[in-house]
Parts: sequence; C-alpha cells; structure tokens
Amino acid sequence: MSEPTIRTLIQWRLSRIKESLRRDPRYYQITVLSALLIYGIGWLALDVAWTQVTILLGTALMTQYLCGKAARLPIFDPRSPLISALSLCLLLRSNSPILLAVVAVITIGSKFVFKWNGKHLFNPTNFGIVLILALTGDVWVSPAQWGSQLYFAFLMACLGGMVIHRAMRSDVSYAFIAGYAAILFGRAWWLGDPLAIPLQQLQSGALLLFTFFMISDPKTTPDSRTGRILFALLVAAGAAFVQFGLFRTNGLLWSLAAVSILTPLIDQLLPGTKYQWNSLTKLVTKGAVREETRFMPGPAVKPIG
Repeated sequence: MSEPTIRTLIQWRLSRIKESLRRDPRYYQITVLSALLIYGIGWLALDVAWTQVTILLGTALMTQYLCGKAARLPIFDPRSPLISALSLCLLLRSNSPILLAVVAVITIGSKFVFKWNGKHLFNPTNFGIVLILALTGDVWVSPAQWGSQLYFAFLMACLGGMVIHRAMRSDVSYAFIAGYAAILFGRAWWLGDPLAIPLQQLQSGALLLFTFFMISDPKTTPDSRTGRILFALLVAAGAAFVQFGLFRTNGLLWSLAAVSILTPLIDQLLPGTKYQWNSLTKLVTKGAVREETRFMPGPAVKPIG
C-alpha cells in the first residue's frame, strides 16, 4: 500500500472518530459525570473512596463484557456501562465492597434481562439502586451530599443541559423539572410556607443529577415527544406522592422505577421513532419535528496511484 493511500486512510479514520465524538452524546455524558465525580471527591469531600469507584467501574465493565459475550454481541462497547457505573459512584453509598459489586452486576445485567421491543425497560442505574435498597439496609442514597448551593445548581443545570441537548431528550428533563417545581410551589402555597422552601428544594444537587442524567436516558424513555412529556409528569407526581404522601425517602428513584413499567403502554398509545445511538438527525414530517438516529457511512476510500 502506497504512502498516499495510508495517509488517506488515516485521515478518513480520524475524521470518522471526530464525527463520532461530535455526534454520540455518550461521550459528553461520560465527560460530565467524570468531572462531577472528581469535583465531588476533591472539593465536596464525598464519602466515597477511590477503591469503591474502582470496584463499581471494574465490575460494571466486566459484567458488560461477559453479558455481551453471552448475548453474542459483535463488539465490547464500554460507553453505556461507564455511564451507569459513574452514576452509581455519584449516588450510591455502602461500606460493603461485596454489595457494591453486586449492585454493579444488577445494574448492567438488567439491560440484558429487562427489554421490550428492543428497548431497555428500566434505567439500569435506577433499577440497580432501587432493587438493592429493597433487598438490604446496608446501602443508601445520600441526597444531601451534594448540598443545595445556588452556584452548584447552576453548574449542574449548564452541564446537564449540554448533555440532554446532545441526546435530544431535553423535553423529558424540562417537563419533569417544570412539573415537579409546580408541585413543590403548589404545596408550599397550600401549606402557607414561604417560597424560600421550594426554591431551596429545587437547588438540590441530587434532584438535578436525577433530572439531567437519569430520567433523560434516551434508551428507556418513550419514543414520542408527547409520550416523554407524559412520562415525565407521571414521574414527578409519583415522586411527590412517595415523598409527601408516603413520607419515604428517595421518592424520585422509586417513582421512576414504577413509571418505567408503563413505557411500553405509552409507546403503544403514543408511538414515535425509536432512539438509536450515534448520528443524530432531525426529520421534519408534516410540520412536526421528529427525532431520529441514523448511521451515516463515510465515503469510500479509493487507492491513489
């Protein structure tokens, strides 16, 4: 193979990698979640050691590899398990290394077990946390660990907004936070509480993590925009019921797990285009914007000389 041909091949490959980095939102999510983890450990002194991070990341990647082999997937793709494992690092706490490994296995394994019509039924991180919380009292989620400072809320909103924009799932995040905010302000008005209380609740780092990095998962939300908005409002109502009606903690997580069971029904009633990773394009059909993903092959490389 001549030198110009090799140079052309390298340029083509680099352009494909650059295009993949630009179009696939998982790279943005991995970057943001990693930055938040480093910020949390380094500046907020989160109660998570690097050994726990290593256990979660290593177990998640190994589980993805083994499950991929069992499912005869053509390649090992670490992107999705990295997102799930990083989310576990940010949210879940336990003093037991064994339980951390178990929850990582449950999280990744759920993607291969609970599927409907080619989609994941549950958000993997949400399912892993909810199941392990239900099975044992030796793990916990600490919403207060992220604090409720206004500057951090603004940072989370900016970073999260970038991710959901890339993933074309800003509708579900904004619908959820709008619905949940309406419930909080309505409850404060009904009880005669000052507006400072719901404003403080909306600045919770855990709430913003949930809004921008969990409920917005494009592989587990309904396919249509109307369906996603309905889904988001149901999650908001369910979270408020668990927190203020049942007086239980982690209402956001329990509500998302419960409402996710309705996703197949929502897709049946309000059908839309199924989400796929990689290249994202927008199709305009009858005046309405529809979101679709499409793999765009690069140009064929012809030998030179």
